[in-house]
Amino acid sequence: MAVVHATRRAWIAWAAVCVIWGTTYLAIKVALDAIPPFLMGGLRYTSAGLIMAAVLAASGRRLPPVSHWPKIALLGLLMLAVGNGGVVWGEQYLTSGLTAVILATSAFWMVAIDALLPHGDRLHRRQGVGLVVGFSGVVLLVWPEIFVGGIGARHFAIGVASLQIACIGWGIASAYTRRHVLKDDVLGSAALQMVFGGAALCVVAWLTGEWHAIPWTIHAAGALAYLTLAGAVIAFAAYSYALNHMDVATLSLYTYVNPVIAVALGIALLHEPFALRQLLAGVVILAGMAIVKSLPPPPAGESIS
Repeated sequence: MAVVHATRRAWIAWAAVCVIWGTTYLAIKVALDAIPPFLMGGLRYTSAGLIMAAVLAASGRRLPPVSHWPKIALLGLLMLAVGNGGVVWGEQYLTSGLTAVILATSAFWMVAIDALLPHGDRLHRRQGVGLVVGFSGVVLLVWPEIFVGGIGARHFAIGVASLQIACIGWGIASAYTRRHVLKDDVLGSAALQMVFGGAALCVVAWLTGEWHAIPWTIHAAGALAYLTLAGAVIAFAAYSYALNHMDVATLSLYTYVNPVIAVALGIALLHEPFALRQLLAGVVILAGMAIVKSLPPPPAGESIS
């Protein structure tokens, strides 16, 4: 009976991850109306990390030892300062739905980067096909927009490039985690990653002059609060619980659900355009991701990407 309850709670946690992370693209777009990108990311993750650390301390759980902090700080820089910083910067120029669809390419970057590093997993033929299919979807998505010319095309290209930099940051962080980071308390490590990554984004915000009088609005403040509490603290706690109670292949299905939710909300609430070509490109990208993830787990003794 306990196993049944744990499985049911794991699926509830998985559903929460799908819904919450699928809605964060909309919340980022709303917050960007009043809050500069790096400052928004810095405030979000610094606050979320401190809240999570306080909750862990109140429950009697310790943070990882100080000797692990340099590695955790590097992950925070890669995943949050580079990764999520690239997302919020890019979403200034792209719709929330397109942002979510393009970020599906993070799965391709993770596989490719790991294969290029020493002792990385060999790139299988099927994965190579998936990479080609996925990036052909990206070309279908961005080519007409970029080559139409004008300031709008340049902004679109900047947004796409920023998202790809974010994906590369996540890919490097994923490869680094596999090789150098001990799997101790997941939530404690996440709290520190958020603090370090958020602090780095706050510094970037200061260097770029974003620490000025901000015309705070109720909508922007509410979106930032949602991103901090739901999008970071609650969603990551749910993700950690699901990770401990279901297989990784099943858990990773949330990456297919998030873009669908993001696109639907962008169309319904922000009236974002989403043409047939964009729909087809999104389907191609998700198909490529499915091919990349379709390999069975390697036999015992091999590393799992």
